[in-house]
Amino acid sequence: MEIVSCRVGPLGVNCYLVSGNGREAAVIDPGGDASRIRRIADARGWTIRAVLLTHGHFDHTGAAEKLHKPGVRPFIGRGDAYYLNDPVASVADLLGLPFVPANADELLDDGQVLSLCGLDLIVLATPGHTPGGVCFLCENTLFSGDTLFCGSVGRTDFPEGNGGMLIDSIRQKLLPLPDDTRVLPGHGDTTTIGEEKRNNPFLQGEPLC
Repeated sequence: MEIVSCRVGPLGVNCYLVSGNGREAAVIDPGGDASRIRRIADARGWTIRAVLLTHGHFDHTGAAEKLHKPGVRPFIGRGDAYYLNDPVASVADLLGLPFVPANADELLDDGQVLSLCGLDLIVLATPGHTPGGVCFLCENTLFSGDTLFCGSVGRTDFPEGNGGMLIDSIRQKLLPLPDDTRVLPGHGDTTTIGEEKRNNPFLQGEPLC
């Protein structure tokens, strides 16, 4: 698996381009700068075939519609689908930033396996930051969106956020993964599951997996 990351959009979201066959790529969380994302793909000879959204907040979806061309499949968790056309739910209005509507042809459920671009990605439903938030597990790499960060967890003070649900999602779905699982979050630095088990202050206070 090849991974290229770049920071895009008004809030500097970590966007990832991933390929398992050296020809096609899936783009995870294209929060903006569609032309830059395309240039990165073109420079590697990759054709973008999928857009994977970890959740529906505007800073992760801003370039999704510009990348949604014939032959490109867009995916989002079932519970967040309406965020793509709702500037309030997507928190763009709350932060006073531009909102770009988008569409997702395919809605994701927990445990679903996506075979794309030479890769098998497992969908892990992790509600809490948003009701339909998901993470994508591919080999030993977890694309965690705004569920789990290096030393932190996703915000739950936005509309429909739920702190207890978020921590439960992390404990039940993410912490059982092997300690050496690489975590590529939606913001900030790369980490591992083991590192977060040991040192993330939001995950201390009771036995960990």
